[in-house]
Amino acid sequence: MSENIISTDKLSITFGEKKILKDITFQVKKKEIFGFLGPSGAGKTTTIKILTKQLNPSSGSSEVNALKDEIGILSDNSGAYERLTVYRNLCFFAELSRTDKKKVEEILKKVKLWEDKDKKVKDLSKGMKQRLLLACAVIHSPKLLFLDEPTAALDPATTEEIHKLLLDLRDNGTTIFLTTHNMEEADKLCDRVAFLNKGEIVELGCPSDLKLKYAKDTVTILLEDEMEITVKKDMNSLMEILKENSGNTIKSIHSQEPNLAEIFLSLTGRELK
Repeated sequence: MSENIISTDKLSITFGEKKILKDITFQVKKKEIFGFLGPSGAGKTTTIKILTKQLNPSSGSSEVNALKDEIGILSDNSGAYERLTVYRNLCFFAELSRTDKKKVEEILKKVKLWEDKDKKVKDLSKGMKQRLLLACAVIHSPKLLFLDEPTAALDPATTEEIHKLLLDLRDNGTTIFLTTHNMEEADKLCDRVAFLNKGEIVELGCPSDLKLKYAKDTVTILLEDEMEITVKKDMNSLMEILKENSGNTIKSIHSQEPNLAEIFLSLTGRELK
């Protein structure tokens, strides 16, 4: 049995004369958080719409190894019933997915909405609505969860709680396909990431591996007298510096690794916005 829950092969889509996706090929493994990263307009949301059968590709193929009722989605098309309360909305989604209503309280507490359970959706702030939509998407503990910029409207404290929820879902068997242009979020959450730029995947791998791959070929040594020395990352250079400073204690040695945003910029010449 395949270890992949999503597979694409040379997936492309064209709107009019504009090619939005250009022969993209990738796989998403079961029980991982896969980050699909890029700036607005790169094709991230379009990819989700193809994978969830909301759009048909112009060419290429995609396969999703999960049943419809095993999938959760939070996207720009997600919505809740404005005139119902937070609690009634989530109860409705629980009934729809044949989920025990006992989970409603648990999920609302995790997204920090339990104290607001009796508020009508129309009276919620944008961030509160986003948290409710996420709760609706995960109430049935989906096998596969698609998240399109899930924390874009949230404050830092709530974002931290959502991150904990997503990691807990992953640890309990949910695969998460996450689109974001927030590289810090991707670095914290994702097992692997793909960089999407102008409809093409320009790099793919584990965040730690990518940072090592694009690291500078130097290390910085900080000595006890606060002298900072930068040398090539090879044993001969290091030994030479150690000999020259044998009477000075080393406080730290740091390799010069870029973050994901810097890697994306070096690959594309574009900042994430």
